[in-house]
Amino acid sequence: MKVTIERAELLRSLSHVQSVVERRNTIPILSNVLIEAEAGGHVRIMATDLDLQVIDNLRANSVDAEGSITVSAHLLFDIARKLADGSQVSLETGDNRMTIKAGRSRFSLPTLPRDDFPVIVEGDLPTSFELPAKTLAEMIDRTRFAISTEETRYYLNGIFLHVADDDGGVLKAAATDGHRLARFTIARPEGAEGMPDVIVPRKAVAELRKLLEEATEGNVQIDLSPSKIRFTLGGEGGVVLTSKLIDGTFPDYSRVIPTGNDKLLKVDPKSLFAGVDRVATIATEKTRAVKMGLDADKVTLTVTSPDNGNAVEEVSSQYGSDAMEIGFNATYLKDILAQLNNDTVELHFADAGAPTLIREDEKSPALYVLMPMRV
Repeated sequence: MKVTIERAELLRSLSHVQSVVERRNTIPILSNVLIEAEAGGHVRIMATDLDLQVIDNLRANSVDAEGSITVSAHLLFDIARKLADGSQVSLETGDNRMTIKAGRSRFSLPTLPRDDFPVIVEGDLPTSFELPAKTLAEMIDRTRFAISTEETRYYLNGIFLHVADDDGGVLKAAATDGHRLARFTIARPEGAEGMPDVIVPRKAVAELRKLLEEATEGNVQIDLSPSKIRFTLGGEGGVVLTSKLIDGTFPDYSRVIPTGNDKLLKVDPKSLFAGVDRVATIATEKTRAVKMGLDADKVTLTVTSPDNGNAVEEVSSQYGSDAMEIGFNATYLKDILAQLNNDTVELHFADAGAPTLIREDEKSPALYVLMPMRV
């Protein structure tokens, strides 16, 4: 194989795929990317960790000899990053080595044969629909902070996608770690009717969100079966991310969404975020709770720490029910408030021991539930 590629083009493509590759691997070839060059200047770069696979297509300046080879993903990426701007990079293989030349730089890296490189077999992906890239990015941003990191509850380690028939058909994305729940709802896209309920793993969500940074315009093609999902960004010749899905059953989260919370607090989410952030400065691992005292025109935020003293701040608000006090994990509350862009947020309370419903208003596509803490 012998190809010449613009450095910026090579770097962009490697940045799409190399983060899939784990730094430590017991199987050597999983540390590598697969590079395939075809006549006509078409080059494909692919990386996998056996559960997730990303393929990027790029244009080479020239393909003097077709072929395919695998080489260390992180090494090649680091080399491309450090080469001079605007340089032409030549990749040539022979004798189990890849020679990389650019300007006066020359590197020789060990390679492994293409035949040993594992490829995820997609099989049949019967459900197929498109979503605007911006909508998909928002769906991820509004929910992924609530994904659980507890490996024992593996079925919570991802975003749950499912369709429902309410409001003429909707697609919902949900994530929970048992302490908080995030849900985002959009109109059901054409082609998503009857799709299976799927859980997209945390790593696939993170890699997809990175790719969406560049592909903000246009649509993302989504194809899925009960066990695999494929996202195609940028159409033909774009980036393709394929992932296995989490094989488990997501809990019926609708049961924890409160419907009878009759105490309504309206407050500016930015002011509340800043207030919680300030008083939580003195919080420690043991005292992560922030106490909210609700009065007619203000919320009193209090954090008490046996080691660091206490902090109090008042935030103006609207509240029309009996005064009450409730405690929350400060970090969890901030995570939710950070998602809200409106000037007001609604917090619906029942009592100090019941889950709280948080949303911008009843028409908002995003809805959050937060469990209280004892304070």
